[in-house]
Amino acid sequence: MSLDPKIAARLKRTPDGLVPAVVQQHDTGEVLMLAWMDDEALHRTLTTGRATYWSRSRGEYWIKGDTSGSVQWVRSVSLDCDGDTILLKVDQVGAACHTGDRTCFDAGALDAVQGHAGDDVATRGGEGS
Repeated sequence: MSLDPKIAARLKRTPDGLVPAVVQQHDTGEVLMLAWMDDEALHRTLTTGRATYWSRSRGEYWIKGDTSGSVQWVRSVSLDCDGDTILLKVDQVGAACHTGDRTCFDAGALDAVQGHAGDDVATRGGEGS
């Protein structure tokens, strides 16, 4: 079997055939990690209930949790409006990050100026500038 042609037609892939997948805990909204999928990884994810990715470093598919025990059970899969990003909502068992942290974003926040509702976008150059 392969990815449904209707889904495949909607995907906008990188030159190497991949689409980024943002992975989020389904009930809390916590962003867990970013991974990469090709058509086969997305097909496997949609049809097995387990998150499957393409490892760029190893050059192979990996089913999250097969070696670590930190399984991602699929709850929903969405494609963004441009077709270039997948949102995968999962039930994460154990750590999502290969470092053993709950998320791949636990390494620390960067210093950033905080914006506030009501700030004048025009004085900052507008959207997309």
